[in-house]
Amino acid sequence: MVNSARWGLMPRKLSNWTDPDRKGGSGMELEASQVTVRFGGIRAVEDVSLRLGRQEIIGLIGPNGAGKTTLVNALSGFQKPRSGQIRLAGDDVTGWSPDAMARHGVVRTFQAVRLFQGLTVAENVETALLSTGADRSAARAHARDILAYLHLSERADTPANGLNYGDERRVGIARALAMEPKFLLLDEPAAGLNIGEAQELGQTIARIPNDFGCGILVIEHNMALVRDLCERLHVLATGMTLVEGTPAEVMAEPAFINAYLGAEA
Repeated sequence: MVNSARWGLMPRKLSNWTDPDRKGGSGMELEASQVTVRFGGIRAVEDVSLRLGRQEIIGLIGPNGAGKTTLVNALSGFQKPRSGQIRLAGDDVTGWSPDAMARHGVVRTFQAVRLFQGLTVAENVETALLSTGADRSAARAHARDILAYLHLSERADTPANGLNYGDERRVGIARALAMEPKFLLLDEPAAGLNIGEAQELGQTIARIPNDFGCGILVIEHNMALVRDLCERLHVLATGMTLVEGTPAEVMAEPAFINAYLGAEA
């Protein structure tokens, strides 16, 4: 596990990505401001600040145990921070429930995909659409559209319990898109996919901000995917921000190399 203090570094911003004139503008952002989450005496996230604008894609990366999923839990209402704020479009939404966050457009997927195993793939997406108030006939048609978008049409009538791991993850994304997100938080979407499948998924995710009008935060260990997909990266180590900037800047940073390779640069 990486100790940020080992290098004597303060969190580093390698480029001016917090400029309010960036995509989404200052009026429509999902923001963690100096967020700390602790479990007993264990520091999971410590004083982390992060912003996600509409129609941009950022990567949240770091070694195992760095606090990535905990931060996403805080952003989506699944974990209340001990201190700091979660803000949505400038409003303090700290402590809102996951349902309230989803109703206001903050939708996330999970490492362990949560599907209704007794329903078909299409029915799983329909249930998400029905929760937004869509009528059943419209939900049925729109579910098929979303599945086609994610190259899952051939799986539409497959029972969820008959899916492989990679297809389960894509159905999880389909259900999330059905919730009409303003901000979509993806927890390891490429896990279980082979190289070709991961590349295809990355190309699809890259289109989502323009096609659905939402910002995307991606937790991912596939460095090739985040390098090609994300406009900027936010790196955590032992719950703290280690470095942030464009993929090229971050991947050339010695602290990042040490965190991933465990070698002094």
